[in-house]
Amino acid sequence: MTVAGNGAHGPESTAGASLRTRAAPALAILIGSSVWGLAWFPYRVLAQWGVAAVPAQICTGSIALLLLTLVYRRSLGTLRWSWLLAGVAFAGGTTNVAFVWGTTHGHVMRVLLLFYLTPVWTALFAHWLLGERVGMRGASLIALALGGAGLMLWSPELGWPVPNNPGEWAGAIAGAAFALNNVLLRRVSQALPDVRAEMRSWTLYLGCVVGGLLVLPFDGGAEAGRATVSVLTSSMSAAAVALALGCTIAVTNVIVQFGLARVPANQAALIMLFEIVVAAVSSWWLASEGLGVREIAGGLCIVAAGVLSGLLPDSGRCKSATAGDAMV
Repeated sequence: MTVAGNGAHGPESTAGASLRTRAAPALAILIGSSVWGLAWFPYRVLAQWGVAAVPAQICTGSIALLLLTLVYRRSLGTLRWSWLLAGVAFAGGTTNVAFVWGTTHGHVMRVLLLFYLTPVWTALFAHWLLGERVGMRGASLIALALGGAGLMLWSPELGWPVPNNPGEWAGAIAGAAFALNNVLLRRVSQALPDVRAEMRSWTLYLGCVVGGLLVLPFDGGAEAGRATVSVLTSSMSAAAVALALGCTIAVTNVIVQFGLARVPANQAALIMLFEIVVAAVSSWWLASEGLGVREIAGGLCIVAAGVLSGLLPDSGRCKSATAGDAMV
């Protein structure tokens, strides 16, 4: 209750405000996870209209980069040349290009579950680049995630439990690059404290555009580029989808940054796993894709490794507080 005339707040009002303060950042991350879990669909729509995966990623990444430049233009002055930032651009670009290509050409849920082998790669990269011990806890999570991947991928007909097609390989590569990006972002925050956090995201999307251009020769090359320009200039629907997707990616990044700055790293990592739920429902509903019992069991092992990674944080282990920076 508010006391008239003096602006004082009673316990009920204070409790309500506190609840809203805690709920808003978590909701921001939840919104971001939902967007990422649905992002595969508009890319597939664009592919059906003649815009290949990599050219589409270049277009949406360019739009996101332009918007972030406008929003964060006052922070551009904090940028400086560093191999660490170049590494962030490389890892972030690889993550986005591989993720978009994989979900466009592969089975969405299998690609996404391979992507979420991130705890395995994070532990290895953190040991290599940050000198952090893997430890028994980390080794157990690695074993659980790899066991789940093996269960999901193995079959008597296909032999060894490895990705079975280029789309699945792209998902695995995207997950490894995602982990590398998280580790490098931690190094950047330590070594370059004067670089504003939003400029790390800006650098990442610059890497998305440059990385897409470098990979374009392997996804149709100049012909795919010309086809993309032709489709986007002749079809208002395709242009609208590409513009809306690019703007959504940029706005989502801003929203998620708000949440990540206010939610503990382990809690944020757990909330982000909601992306798998959204992707599972959307791929079943929109693309009629399902998973068998063995694949579901393997996927649950991978998700469990991610959950335990958040529930049982280790002070000596790399945390993914900036994980949202790396998404499409």
